[in-house]
Amino acid sequence: MRKIFILPPEIFHKIAAGEVIERPASVVKELVENSLDSGATWIRVEIVSGGKKLIRVTDNGEGMSREDAELSFARHATSKIFKEEDLNEIRTLGFRGEALPSISSVSRVILRTTLKGEEKGTLIEKEGERVLRIEDIGFPQGTCVEVSDLFFNLPARKKFLRSEKAELTQIIKYMTSVAVAFPEKSFSVLHQHREIFHFPAVQTLRERIFQVFGKDVMERLMEVDYREGEERIHGYVSFPLKGRSDRSLQLIFVNRRPVRDRILTSALNQAYKGFLEKDRYPEAVLFLSCPPSEVDVNVHPAKAEVRFRDSNRIYSLVLKSIEKGMLNTEKIKEIHPWEGSSKIFEIRENASPGFKSPAGKEEALSQIFPLLERLREKEAFPLVMGQYLNSYLIVINEEALLIIDQHNAHERVLFEKYREIHEQRKWPTRFPLFSLIVELSPSQMMSLEENQALLEEAGFSAENVGGRAYSLREFPDIFKEEEAKEVFLSLLEEIKEEKLEERKMKLLSTLACKTAIKSGEALTLEKMKFLVEELFKTSNPSLCPHQRPTMIKLSKKEIERGLKRG
Repeated sequence: MRKIFILPPEIFHKIAAGEVIERPASVVKELVENSLDSGATWIRVEIVSGGKKLIRVTDNGEGMSREDAELSFARHATSKIFKEEDLNEIRTLGFRGEALPSISSVSRVILRTTLKGEEKGTLIEKEGERVLRIEDIGFPQGTCVEVSDLFFNLPARKKFLRSEKAELTQIIKYMTSVAVAFPEKSFSVLHQHREIFHFPAVQTLRERIFQVFGKDVMERLMEVDYREGEERIHGYVSFPLKGRSDRSLQLIFVNRRPVRDRILTSALNQAYKGFLEKDRYPEAVLFLSCPPSEVDVNVHPAKAEVRFRDSNRIYSLVLKSIEKGMLNTEKIKEIHPWEGSSKIFEIRENASPGFKSPAGKEEALSQIFPLLERLREKEAFPLVMGQYLNSYLIVINEEALLIIDQHNAHERVLFEKYREIHEQRKWPTRFPLFSLIVELSPSQMMSLEENQALLEEAGFSAENVGGRAYSLREFPDIFKEEEAKEVFLSLLEEIKEEKLEERKMKLLSTLACKTAIKSGEALTLEKMKFLVEELFKTSNPSLCPHQRPTMIKLSKKEIERGLKRG
């Protein structure tokens, strides 16, 4: 009996759809790319219930004839590639010929379109694989695709969709990035008939960044523009010493296609090594323009990733573009890389009576074990010996030599303190002397709407004062005013969890991270001792709130084995 069978079309079409259509944002992406490729100058996206009930994308592109409209729902139909060689010269955003067939196989779709110069348009209505009607209609030049009841025939896939606001946030993020990529076009997004944003067409990238992210972000960015052969890197990146506490504003485009690429991201972050403190990241809106033959955009079903023919060259190009941008910027006079501590390994002389700081590490270790015996008698554990690289505390307890990450340790201490305060609703707050105005991106506005009650419980109160401008009227008194603004914006970016309790934990762990002692910060012996004592009072001294270890332990056996004394 045969064990291998050919799948029926209705099954393999749904499988193929799953490669391209993961969630409502995937539908929006495919439809908007088709609109851009059609030459549209304005695109309007309307959403109901985060896209789970309805997605409508309307444009003023060139439209389609009746014949092309019918073919657009056929598998592997495309107007963008005709022969194998065309795969190496792809200059459009969409090209696979899978978008409409994949979308229509897992939803109910109504397509309305009129070709430029034609008097009448075409309407096609589908439900899954079934064509319900095809008829002539009156419709302006362009195309409107209406997608409703996504995954109505795939209940297992539908069940894994996230909340309405979580799905909407993904759509807003994509639409924001594509609006940045095409400043010369107009974009608008509506949810439940309420306008989330409208970005009219502008002349320059700088104007679009100002539109989307506001004045504060724009003032932190410098322009870069570097060309080498046929490749060009241009856009805006952080002034040195600026940066931010998260990677949320690192937008990278390849031939105007928003992508996630580890080569480009790694090069961007490497370019700022020595110019930003630990746990600070550069902001960037970077465009790579290169010949289509030098980049493969078909390595990911949703075209979110790319592969370069010569990745080393691209890596170098990014580094050079940022280096040249720094040298050409008048605001930068002299920049010194951050220097680590010159005291690579220090054992304090006043750590214990009779204990002197030896010249070498092996001699230090030879003194530790006799010292342990004396301390065991006095029960004076743990014993803080000093700092390493102004980042790690050298501590001895009864069992081992401990190396404690001062930042992670302080995070754990503060997290438990903040959790107690939060549960008792006793956050001490303060009011700014003058109005603290912050401009929110569309995705940050959605996050504020979703998390407003939670933020207010933590002491943050913000009020809309017009457009995307908000006044931070109240904040926890553990922050200075500028710190409060930065932490507030970080919280809007980072609190993405589905469940309320998870969001509370994320908020508290983020607050702890922002206020904890930083790596590279020199501490007095008294501060070190206090931190270690408080750490060992917590419920879980081994892990920080982000589940990173706070310490490593070196037992006597491990040390002796490493020194080949065992």
